[in-house]
Parts: sequence; C-alpha cells; structure tokens
Amino acid sequence: MKLSDFDFDLPEDLIATRPARPRSSARMMVVQPDVITDARVTDLTDWLRPGDRLILNDTKVIPARLTGERVRQTTDGSGRAKCEFTLTEAQPDGSWRALGKPLRKLRAGDHIVFAAGLTAQVLAKSETDVTLSFDTEDKDLDDVLQVAGQMPLPPYIAAKRPPDAQDNDDYQTIWARHSGAVAAPTASLHFDAPLLEALRARGVGFTEVTLHVGAGTFLPVKVEDVTTHKMHAEWGEVTSQAVEDIRKTKSDGGRVIPVGTTALRLIESAARGGVITEFRGETDIFIYPGFRFQVADGLMTNFHLPQSTLLMLVSALMGRDRMMEAYAHAVQDRYRFFSYGDASLLLP
Repeated sequence: MKLSDFDFDLPEDLIATRPARPRSSARMMVVQPDVITDARVTDLTDWLRPGDRLILNDTKVIPARLTGERVRQTTDGSGRAKCEFTLTEAQPDGSWRALGKPLRKLRAGDHIVFAAGLTAQVLAKSETDVTLSFDTEDKDLDDVLQVAGQMPLPPYIAAKRPPDAQDNDDYQTIWARHSGAVAAPTASLHFDAPLLEALRARGVGFTEVTLHVGAGTFLPVKVEDVTTHKMHAEWGEVTSQAVEDIRKTKSDGGRVIPVGTTALRLIESAARGGVITEFRGETDIFIYPGFRFQVADGLMTNFHLPQSTLLMLVSALMGRDRMMEAYAHAVQDRYRFFSYGDASLLLP
C-alpha cells in the first residue's frame, strides 16, 4: 500500500477559510457502496434512523497559538525578539510542549513575555519543538489563554488568513466541555442547536467521548509504505456510561456512527480486544485499509487532505476505490474541503 495510492488533485480554491452559516447549512455528500447522494447537513434527519447513536467528541479547543517576545539579558539590546508558539501537548508536570518560531533562535532558559501578563520559560529544546513552563500568577492557564492566545487554525487556513475573534466561536463545537485539544474535531462543527433538537425528535441518541486532538493530526505522512507510518499519540477517555450506551444501541439493532475521525479512532481503540470497554489513556491507533472495525457502523466526517492518514481511515471504512470516486465527485461538484469545509456521511 503506497502513499501515492491516496493522492488526488485538489484545486486551491476549494479549501474553505470560513464555515457555512448557519453551521448545519453546509453541504453533505452521502456515500454508500452503490450510490453517491448530494445533500445538506440538515438532511441528517432523513438519513439517520430512530435508535441510531451519534458519538460526539466533547473535547474543547484551547487558544493555543501565542505571540510573544523573547527576553534575554544583553548589553546591546539584542536579547529581545518576537516569537510565536503553538501549544501541542500538556505534560504531567503542567508544562507544555510547543512548536516555536523561529525555533533555531530559541534556547533553554529563555524568558518569554506574552499578552495579558502571561510569561513562560523555555525549559528544553529539541530538533522539532520546545517545552514551556508558564507563570500564570496563580490564575488558571485556560482563563489566561482566552485573553493571550488565538485559536490554532490549521496550517492550510492560517496560510491564507490570520485567526480572528470569529474563530473563537467557529472553531469550537457547541458541546465542547473538556479543555485540552489544539485542533477541533471538525465534523462536529456542522452541528447547531436546531439540528440537535431535530435529531433528538427523530429518536437519534447521543453519546459523548473525549479525545484531545493534537497538532500531530496535521503532520504529513513521510513514508512511501504507509503501513510503516507512526501515528502521534493523543489522550482520550471512553466512560462506562458511554460503553453501556454503545452496547445497548448495538443489541437493539441501532447503528453507532461517530461524528469525526477522532471519535471513531477513540471508540475503536477502546474495542481492540474485540468488544468495547472503558478506556482512559493515550492512543496512537492507525486505521488504514484492511482494518477490522469493531464498533463503527458509519462515519460523518469532512473532506481530507491528499495523502493523509484521515483519507486512509475513510478508505478503510468504505474501500479505497469508492473513496477516490467520492473525492473525484467532490472536486468536480466543488465541495468545500478541510476543517471549515463541507461534510460527508459514509454508510458502508
């Protein structure tokens, strides 16, 4: 299985830089083994049946992008320089790993001053990132980041425009609950209160799980043999209540449909033994064609990058040839791609 097997041509102007408004008005391609249907997210009530269950990732994105000034004690004033960081992973001691720019000019011991009185020290530096220890003056870091930070928009959006205040709402799900993600579970961004209410009235159930999405979700695959690719690890939790909900849905004949690849990866991680059980910890599960799904009966997701692990995941669910046909249709019919783009509902 080669990386080139998952490549396709994507016109630059199909990359969405703002979401549809209202959220649920986005287009939705429904992909089945024998037919592709063009629809809207609001049409979910027609495609989901009473007794089906949507699995929602309730992680909350933190404003993880920070602009600050590096301060060193020098006699000529050369110790001050602008720098940028994107927080990527919380450490057990409260520090954070972060992507830093310009990385080559940062070093351990540097003092960093951000907005809102937030300061940090560079504890360590590797070839790829740094570790920051924050001084929040006894304030909660999450609260300080709301003022000092910006939403960590994906690179393909950030390259086109800087984040702004609108992204604080746009890049957060309406059920976000547990802080820790540095990227949004973007399929969930299509849901608003009216759609949730319509689905409840339809008899669709909801179960929340938590997977803190890391910046590694945007890392490219660099090996030609995709089976040798190593996934980044992300922290997640599937509670006993979630397990009970999922098992009951299955036994009653309903379908379990994750909203987003993060929710799918988490519940399949919790079912590696063949049956879903409670899960709490890190997962680096890599799903590509040949994977045997234990829980997911379908998937709602956005349209993903060429040669990405997420395109491999949806190909595992629907078959590579079928997904490449679907993506060719999406490009021809001008669906909007990536985090702020349109949705697909995959029903194998």
